[in-house]
Amino acid sequence: MSGEQVLVTGGSGFVGAHCVVRLLLQGYRVRTTVRSSRRAADVRTMLQAGATEPGDALSFAVADLTADDGWAEAVAGCDYVLHVASPVPLAEPRDENELIAPARDGVLRVLGAARTAGVKRTVLTSSIATVKHGHPADKRLFTEQDWTDPEQGQVSAYAKSKLLAERAAWDFVRKDGQGMELAVVNPVGIFGPALGPDRSLWSDQIDRMLTGRQPVLARIHIGVVDVRDVADLHVRAMTDPAAAGERFLASAGTMSMRDIAVLLRTRLGDEAGRVSTRVLPDWAVRLAARFSPRIAFVLPELGAVREASSEKARRMLGWQPRPAEEAVIDMANSLIRR
Repeated sequence: MSGEQVLVTGGSGFVGAHCVVRLLLQGYRVRTTVRSSRRAADVRTMLQAGATEPGDALSFAVADLTADDGWAEAVAGCDYVLHVASPVPLAEPRDENELIAPARDGVLRVLGAARTAGVKRTVLTSSIATVKHGHPADKRLFTEQDWTDPEQGQVSAYAKSKLLAERAAWDFVRKDGQGMELAVVNPVGIFGPALGPDRSLWSDQIDRMLTGRQPVLARIHIGVVDVRDVADLHVRAMTDPAAAGERFLASAGTMSMRDIAVLLRTRLGDEAGRVSTRVLPDWAVRLAARFSPRIAFVLPELGAVREASSEKARRMLGWQPRPAEEAVIDMANSLIRR
């Protein structure tokens, strides 16, 4: 490990920053991409929030998923790549290609540059969204063998973007990879402490609940995993020989939105005094979705209970996530501090 260099795409993001922290703590040199050099100072501030002083072990490269410029320089001299960067919306976009194009084309840019640079292995951050949609309603447990079927049922633009990006990655490695290795991490809803001000999907949701801007809840169940454990799984998938060519679901369990609201009120006391536990009927959610892209974004989850099995990651890689409740509370506390 000593002296090896890892490229992390999107180091200013929620997951990317935690991946950088994990790598630095384990002794790697890290280069991370930012879309503007002005974000470098933000990343260093985020790492300090993660109790990390990177010094010379951290460097930056300017590159964007929508353009070829900068990727060759970003991967030069790197032993591994963690491709974390991908657009994550807070509402359903008007045009699904706003998400699909940068996700799919971006992964091909990164993999092409990694192949040319002779990178040992790339780990792609995918999503449970590539696994759980388009299946019979009575299917509740999902594994790495399952794939989303975009032709069956309602599939969000985000889910399509992640699905097409992951499919493109596997196709590239199989047809044009020239022996390069790929592993994929498919997290459920990612919680845990936020290191910076940028909002993720679920940090935005928790913030809305804490500030009283979420007066009612939908009948939704979500998988929960801590961002620190997602970062840990990325590094395990990067280094373990058995991980090459494999997908790994990352989940610590499933909670309903009401479960989360009750947990916040129970554990945080006055800080969660504005958190509502009222659940809206499904018909009312569907009606409201006609007028709100934010609500339309969650419609595919309405009433569904889907469990993601992380048995494979635990068995093959020794991965042990912290409890889902801890991930939720630590995210809430980090938002309160900010």
